[in-house]
Amino acid sequence: MITREEVLAQIRTVIEENVQDMFGTDLQEDTVLNAEGNVDSMGFILVVTKLEGIYNVKIPDEEWYEIRTLGDLADVILKYMPEQ
Repeated sequence: MITREEVLAQIRTVIEENVQDMFGTDLQEDTVLNAEGNVDSMGFILVVTKLEGIYNVKIPDEEWYEIRTLGDLADVILKYMPEQ
């Protein structure tokens, strides 16, 4: 079973690889993506869709609006992950 810490680490990797503005930022669980993290809407969409593919999840659009921090993103991924 994948742990929350593993999901958080994967999120950090995806952000570091795909959102150039985040390079060098210390990404913590409580990092606010659109403020401290400088992830614009297109970067956010890119990160979430890549994570959906990695974890084989589909996050409903209405839940995207509730995601503010790295921790929120990890929680929603775990919520929709298929049983292992």
